[in-house]
Amino acid sequence: MDSIARVEIGRTGLKVSRLGFGGVPLGGLYQDVSQEDAGATVRRALELGINYFDTAPIYGFGKSEIRLGRELAACNRDSIVVATKVGYTLLSETGGRDDKVFHRFANVPPMHPVFDFSYDGIMRTFEESLKRLNLERVDILNIHDPDEHWEEAIGIVYPALHRLRSDGVVRAIGVGMNQAEMLARFAREGDFDCLLLAGRYTLIDHTGLRELLPICEEKGISVIIGGPYNSGILATGARSGATYNYVDASPAMLERVAAIEAVCGRHQVPLQAAALQFPMAHPAVAAIIPGARSVAEVEQNCRLFELPIPLDFWEELQHLHLLPPEAPVPRA
Repeated sequence: MDSIARVEIGRTGLKVSRLGFGGVPLGGLYQDVSQEDAGATVRRALELGINYFDTAPIYGFGKSEIRLGRELAACNRDSIVVATKVGYTLLSETGGRDDKVFHRFANVPPMHPVFDFSYDGIMRTFEESLKRLNLERVDILNIHDPDEHWEEAIGIVYPALHRLRSDGVVRAIGVGMNQAEMLARFAREGDFDCLLLAGRYTLIDHTGLRELLPICEEKGISVIIGGPYNSGILATGARSGATYNYVDASPAMLERVAAIEAVCGRHQVPLQAAALQFPMAHPAVAAIIPGARSVAEVEQNCRLFELPIPLDFWEELQHLHLLPPEAPVPRA
């Protein structure tokens, strides 16, 4: 697969590299990343031809946006695609904390994220993101984690994003979630350009295949795959301490990943390469945004994305019922 091949987002004319850059690690998920390492990682991604950078206010409570903004400021603005999100507002330390925020970020600023799906809150959050990113516009703006906020998201936030798109300060609008069911509802009921599906169309979770991906293919909505390693286990393999959905993986999940690793071993295919390439075979999927916290990781993502994988590897996974038989698989 060509990591820097460009593909259009919806019908916007906006083109992104198929391999994007997930900004979660720059915010210090699980462990801190120095400013020097963060900057070098972004610069290396640009050198390798990646033009699509995804972030959000909650990623390190502003750190990820700030770090991307510092590095991308030197770029030709029309050569890069920047995506961020609204839904979480960052308040000062005295502002309280929303218990639903589960991300474990290290060395964060004295800010607390809380859900805010009000119209004014969305506009304020967007303006604050522009300041952190040193930008006058973003290319893609997603509603972030509206799991328990459907009415506000579709009734208040969606019109706000529609206005920003009409005003030209946003080129594409979408929704980013860790579930496929509500994303399918957004796809049916809204005029979205793209949807960011995190962790629900991967080697070990095929939830998105049932309803969401067919709807998006039919309507011409681009799907972006986030969390291709399911928060860790598809990067580390089935070992003690491996994480799945941001918590320790269950024995059943460890067993499933170990079975996939056995197939990988027989075909000499790295688990991480299979994890990056599998979702890309579906025609609704435009791009994938694995995170990277170092130059070595972003280089590895590019190498693994482009590594040839034999068809019989995918066929064995399907034969063993480790992949659905109806799932499209990559073909060299």
